Amino acid sequence: MHIKYKNPYLSIMRSESKAFLESYLNNPSPTGQEVQGQQLWMKYIQPYVDTFISDVYGNVAGIVNPAAPYKVVIEAHADEIAYYVNFISDKGYIYLKRNGGSDPLIAPSKRVNIHTDKGIVKAVFGWPAIHIRTREKEEAPTLKTIFLDCGCETREEVESLGVHVGCMVTFEDEMLWLNNGKYLCGRALDNRIGGFIIAETARRIKENNIQLPFGLYVVNSVQEEIGLRGAEMISRRIKPDVAIITDVCHDTQSPMHDKEMIGDISCGKGPVLTYGPSVQNKLLKAILQVASEKQIPFQRTTADRATGTDTESFAYSAEGVASALISLPLKYMHTTVESVRTEDIQHVINLMYEFVTQLKGNEDYNYFSS
Repeated sequence: MHIKYKNPYLSIMRSESKAFLESYLNNPSPTGQEVQGQQLWMKYIQPYVDTFISDVYGNVAGIVNPAAPYKVVIEAHADEIAYYVNFISDKGYIYLKRNGGSDPLIAPSKRVNIHTDKGIVKAVFGWPAIHIRTREKEEAPTLKTIFLDCGCETREEVESLGVHVGCMVTFEDEMLWLNNGKYLCGRALDNRIGGFIIAETARRIKENNIQLPFGLYVVNSVQEEIGLRGAEMISRRIKPDVAIITDVCHDTQSPMHDKEMIGDISCGKGPVLTYGPSVQNKLLKAILQVASEKQIPFQRTTADRATGTDTESFAYSAEGVASALISLPLKYMHTTVESVRTEDIQHVINLMYEFVTQLKGNEDYNYFSS
């Protein structure tokens, strides 16, 4: 039985889901080293799928009805932005290289974890005091000027802790709730919140005893932050008929956003549906119809050449896959305080669930079909 969603809140979410959400967001899973996060995710959704497939780079898909010829994908990406140790100075200061779209501007005074074979090494981004900087020539932090201090005074001392060129560096920040749970805030909501959404969709399908007439592939891809690489790999392996991607997009209500250029998108007003070349229009129209019928609020945005999400990897794989993007509005992308409205999370789950469960498993989205 389908229900209509008018005003859902994440506060009614079961305790097991909340516990998974917290552990999954707090776990570091930088691009290229997503395995630990993938293991957490697989353990959570295992009761709701029939089997898994994976590959050598860490892409994972939980599958319902693996023998079915018609294949539907719901997808998110598992990786977060980070840094690599790139150089250790004679005085023990550590310089970095970006892994994904890390922003040097937010680095000074932040605490980090350096991941080594000996365990986590704590460090901080140091920065000269305001008293001694030349204000007339004040410059923003750059990748060349930011550095880590782990309490060592020589290169040899740093190396004795297990730190070497190639070690991954992630921010220490963990998730928190703002305003009594109205907002969820933390690092790596881009896009492990998507992994949570597709996992919850699979859970609801299983617990509501929905018998799907097709194969459902719940895909958590890797390496999105450096060029959609993981989705490119696994899309070629699955060769689905339909792909629904979920990711985050920019809320434009907070200061310093140009709505005329970026669009008028707001946290709290529901999922964002994108119009663009990689989005298949018949599929998008079908999702819009479901949202309207089920009274799920939604917003619209546009993409010019590309959405910048895994949508392109699925849309342009093999002979082409009917693909669409359902985005979650988010504040402060690629910072340690990414923030989303909790009710928006539930709305995206609702839309994903309602659309998937109404599919017949024989939809033909070819523009030239009758």
